[in-house]
Amino acid sequence: MAGTGADPLAHAEQFIWLTARVLEQRRFAHLFLEGSADSVETALAAYRNEDGGYGHALEPDLRGPVSQPLHTAHALSVLDSIGRCGGLRVERICRYLTDVSTKEGALPALHPSQRGYPAAPFIPVVDDPPAELLTTGPVVGLLHRNQVWHAWLFRATDFCWAAVDALDQSHPYEIEAAVAFLDGVPDRARAEAAADRLGRLVREQRLVVLDPRRSSEYPVPPGYAPGEHHFPYDYARTPGSLARRWFSDGELESSLDHLAAEQQDDGGWPVNWRQWAPGTALEGRPIVTLKALRTLRAYGRALR
Repeated sequence: MAGTGADPLAHAEQFIWLTARVLEQRRFAHLFLEGSADSVETALAAYRNEDGGYGHALEPDLRGPVSQPLHTAHALSVLDSIGRCGGLRVERICRYLTDVSTKEGALPALHPSQRGYPAAPFIPVVDDPPAELLTTGPVVGLLHRNQVWHAWLFRATDFCWAAVDALDQSHPYEIEAAVAFLDGVPDRARAEAAADRLGRLVREQRLVVLDPRRSSEYPVPPGYAPGEHHFPYDYARTPGSLARRWFSDGELESSLDHLAAEQQDDGGWPVNWRQWAPGTALEGRPIVTLKALRTLRAYGRALR
């Protein structure tokens, strides 16, 4: 933890007010300062397009105005965090998801409409992109968890089940997406069985750092940035996640100690994925900081 004498939350608050976009400032206020959900939704609306999707670099690694599945998934996670994941707002989003789905009825990582606008080089623009569990899983899991029912969900859910069942050689972000799906899908018995298998896969393929003191001894997946490791809390963001069962109490606690210690001298948490433009890290750090604070709070770690 940054050694400034300030408590972690107060230190993070100063970082948020100094560096964050209005959306992340209002999310912080809602989460930790009794700010209103309305103010968060108002800030989020600035990123919404007429097609029902979201754009305008809501997800910092995709620039430009056009709606994209990754932006829209981000918007859904914000709405979920303020208890607004329902009604006409989500009906409009589901219509957008239907319009941009692939022939499998699921979501690509990047819709071809991104062509001509800046985007991270590790997310290539192709004319006929395949459906991706990475994009679809978190959206489907979130909608199920919020008891949203829409025609788009049926085929998308089937796609996610098939993709999860087929996972063999994988990488951490894909496993995170699978967990997000399994944590929300209604068939709990099937979800628990699938999660048990994935937990074994994660440990066998060394996709998680179990001893933060020896992080350098763990492999980094191809295409990831140097040191872009994943820890137990990356998979089990809350104690109620199915991924929590993958780790002993000691493994989880040591990873949370590591997360707390990652707070920087300026009060924020670092971005560990590959950086390709100056603005993406500036906008990404407050998002990562909010995620770290929410994770620590979910596990009862004192923030004041």
